[in-house]
Amino acid sequence: MSTPKGYIALIRHGAYHQRADTPSALQPHPLTEEGQQQARDCASLLQDLHAPLGVTWNRTAYSSHQLRAWQTAKLTTDQLDLPFTLSQTEALSERALGSAANMTLTEIETALALDPRFEAPPKGWKSQSDYCLPLQGAESLMMAGARVAGFLSRLAQNTEAQGKLTLTFGHGAAFRHAAYLLGVMRKPEIAAHSMYHARPLLLCYNDDGTWSHCGGAWKVRRKDETSLD
Repeated sequence: MSTPKGYIALIRHGAYHQRADTPSALQPHPLTEEGQQQARDCASLLQDLHAPLGVTWNRTAYSSHQLRAWQTAKLTTDQLDLPFTLSQTEALSERALGSAANMTLTEIETALALDPRFEAPPKGWKSQSDYCLPLQGAESLMMAGARVAGFLSRLAQNTEAQGKLTLTFGHGAAFRHAAYLLGVMRKPEIAAHSMYHARPLLLCYNDDGTWSHCGGAWKVRRKDETSLD
């Protein structure tokens, strides 16, 4: 049986002031009051996960550059009352839409319709794992997941993270696709699950190079539920 070398908590940002009908991506808006409380409550959830592990905290926590993720990281680590350093990285960002960043779904589809170089995107494109907008700087969800999975894999090899619990604050869709690429989620489960705001999901990386889900729960998506993040 493989032995965990360390643990990484995936933490989706708290609720924030999201522009309506707009894929979240790089929106610059802050947490709502509810989101701030979710971030503070995250600390006790982390303590409950950490207590039985028998490892120390990695005092460097990581977040994407999006304000909602950084705020969640700051409020959570402040509540833990330990001297954390926050490190921001583009690697943990949500799926980028390139030149369509922060446009509504209607605005994006209208722009594509007016450009003779492009075909109309498929129905439900925003949640299709492998579809990438034909726009400069755009990523598919799977591309974003690969970026996040690469970061987590590099972090797992860092001796400063081994034998510790490391906190990462980012975004639900990118985290789910990363989990699939790391082998802890089947592909059909990507669309069937989401992540709770500011509730940690714990992965362990093992001495045989494998990953496993070892704490916290995915949010099961309702059949009528749609998500822009």
